[in-house]
Amino acid sequence: MTVAGQADAIEAIRQLKAQYFRLMDTKQWDAYRQVFTEDMVFYFESEDAPTATSGDEFVAFVRSRLATAQTVHHGHMPEIELTSANSARGVWAMFDWVDDPDQHRAFQGFGHYHEEYRRGEDGRWRISRLRLSRLRVDAVAPSSGTLSRSTPEPR
Repeated sequence: MTVAGQADAIEAIRQLKAQYFRLMDTKQWDAYRQVFTEDMVFYFESEDAPTATSGDEFVAFVRSRLATAQTVHHGHMPEIELTSANSARGVWAMFDWVDDPDQHRAFQGFGHYHEEYRRGEDGRWRISRLRLSRLRVDAVAPSSGTLSRSTPEPR
């Protein structure tokens, strides 16, 4: 792969991860599903057995856990390594804020996403393996249940 091809692949993976966060936080579940391969495998924290073994199963898991929550997820400082023309792996530092007054829980977390990616026949990169590894989780008080906006709507 050329240097330009490598740069294009890494940028496509960065865009993929940005979609992952935005689509999850905005609860666009059908579009979120397109971020993953059919055979995607998800490991939660230090579990040895996978929590989900397909893209559909993973999206259903996330959707059920975040159904009534307001969330903010950020990924930072990606370390992306191309392992072939159609595969890669990466590590992302992460921060998340989950506020779920309906479930009487709220927390902020810090850690890493350890991922593998595959480019499909359609040329799109997708996440094929994901492990969420948390370094710290701080419980915070849930909101009152009324979502507020700190910035005005665009005109």
